[in-house]
Amino acid sequence: MSGDGTAGTSVQSQPRPGRRPGESGTRAGILAAARRQFAERGFDRATIRGIAAEAGVDPALVLHYFGCKEQLFGAALEIPLDPRAILRRVMAHDRGEMGATIARAFLDAWEPEDTRSSLIAMLRSAMTNETAMALVRDFLWRRMFTPLTAMLGVADADLRATLMGSQLIGLAMMRYVARMEPLASLPKDRVVAAAGPTIQRYLTGDLGIASVAAERSDGRRGE
Repeated sequence: MSGDGTAGTSVQSQPRPGRRPGESGTRAGILAAARRQFAERGFDRATIRGIAAEAGVDPALVLHYFGCKEQLFGAALEIPLDPRAILRRVMAHDRGEMGATIARAFLDAWEPEDTRSSLIAMLRSAMTNETAMALVRDFLWRRMFTPLTAMLGVADADLRATLMGSQLIGLAMMRYVARMEPLASLPKDRVVAAAGPTIQRYLTGDLGIASVAAERSDGRRGE
């Protein structure tokens, strides 16, 4: 009888496959591991098994929380930034200082380690995966750059938004992903001083080309 009781206790003490009960930080640990794996390997090369191994959990637990790699990717790369806060910060400054303000806000977002891993993973994965690319487009263009140029009321707002985006994405790739020197170790204030005027021109200056909107209008009249 005592043997039955011992056996019953043993069975009850065994955890369910793939689950680690009593650990409230397990989900957060999986997300942290996923961010590191996606940042180092990109979306296509990162695996559920590898992420689970780094987090110290069974792969079944990863799937229990997140369903599939695409959903895990979306959760892990939830951008820890509020585009509305960045827009308010930019609009609070003089119009002629917007380029420098945007450059500084962008760098401020990248400098902390806890946000940099997510952003690096997003950029590295976007090069090979449409899910990541869609995240980049949604966050940078639809939620930040396009509303900013629209508020300024300048001609060719969409073109200006994409030009500004190309400058900032290129900056991030060279400074934080490829870590090209001397840019990678250049003090933030000097990067702002160098990049700010270019971003300012993209926002409000002469682009040196005919208006895209005007060219489209002329083309329609010629049809």
